[in-house]
Amino acid sequence: MAERTPVAVIGAAGFGGALCARLAHAHPSLELTAVTARSDAGRRHDALYPRHGVPLTMEELDPDRIAEKARAALVAYPHKAAAPAVRALRERGLKVVDLSADFRLDRERYERWYQPHEAPELIAEAVYGLPEAHRDEIRGADLVAGPGCNSTAALLALLPLSDLARDVVVDIKTGVSGAGREATTETHYVSATENVNPYKTEGHRHSAELEQELADGVRITFVPHLVPMDQGLLASCYVTTEPRLSTEEARALFERAYAGEPFVDLIDAPPRTADVRETNRCRVYVTTTGDRVLVFAAIDNLWKGAAGQAVQDLNLMLGLPETEGLQ
Repeated sequence: MAERTPVAVIGAAGFGGALCARLAHAHPSLELTAVTARSDAGRRHDALYPRHGVPLTMEELDPDRIAEKARAALVAYPHKAAAPAVRALRERGLKVVDLSADFRLDRERYERWYQPHEAPELIAEAVYGLPEAHRDEIRGADLVAGPGCNSTAALLALLPLSDLARDVVVDIKTGVSGAGREATTETHYVSATENVNPYKTEGHRHSAELEQELADGVRITFVPHLVPMDQGLLASCYVTTEPRLSTEEARALFERAYAGEPFVDLIDAPPRTADVRETNRCRVYVTTTGDRVLVFAAIDNLWKGAAGQAVQDLNLMLGLPETEGLQ
C-alpha cells in the first residue's frame, strides 16, 4: 500500500474548512493528521460537525507542531488572518492551498480591494488555483490560492469566450453558506428566508479575479444575490462578443475548452444547483439571444467553490490523480 501524505486543515471549524477536513479524512492518498480552530480549539470535530465524521480534536495553530505532523496544509482562514498562517507553514516547508483571498490577486489589486498585504513576499510564488486554466502551474506549485466561489463559476462560464468578449454582465445567485459560519444581519435565518436580495452592487471583491483572469479590456458588471438556501451557486452570464456568435459557434468554443475536463459538464439545458450539490462538478449551458451569448454555470459553493477545488489543487500539487477523493 502506497504511503499516504500527512495533511493538516487549518481553520477546520468554518464551513469550508470543515468540508476540507471531511474530504482529507476520507481521501485514499491523504492522512489527516491535524485540524485546528480558533474559538473551537479543544473540541472534537465530529461533535461540531457530526455528519462529516472526522474523529479528531481541534487544536490551536502551532506551526512547529503542524510541521511535525504534516507535509501539506489546507488553510481555511478568512482573508488577512490566512496570510500569516500561510507564511509560517511555508517557512517550515509545507505545501499549502489557501482558501482565502490573500494570494489570489497581484498586490495592487489585492490592496485596492482588501487591505495592506500581510505576506507580500509570497505573492509571486502563489498560483491561482483554477485547474481548468492553470493546471500545469498548479502541478509545480508549493502555494496555491483557491479561487472565490463566485469567481469559479463565473470564470468557467466566461473563459472560453474571453478573447472575444467585449462586455460581460455576471448575475450570481448564491447560498448563505458562502458568507461563512458567523451569522450577520444579512445571513441570519430571519433575514435570509423567504427573501432574495442583491448585495455589494457597487463592486464585489470577486470581480477583481475576473478582471485579472479574463482578457484585457473586457467590461465587467458583477452583481451577486443572496438566495434562501444553504449550499449552491448559479452564475448567469450575458456576454457581448466581437464578432457576434451563433449558438453553434459559441458551443463549439466551450466543447474545445472543456473536452476531457473531469469536473466540467457541458449540458443541453439550463443547469440547476440541486444537480451539483455535494459534488465538485460545474454544469455549464451555452446559448444565444440577439447579440449576446448566454452562459449559465452551476456549482456547489462549498465544493467546487471552496473545499472540493482545494483538494483538487492539492491532488495536482502532490502528483495524485486529479479526481481522487472527489468522486
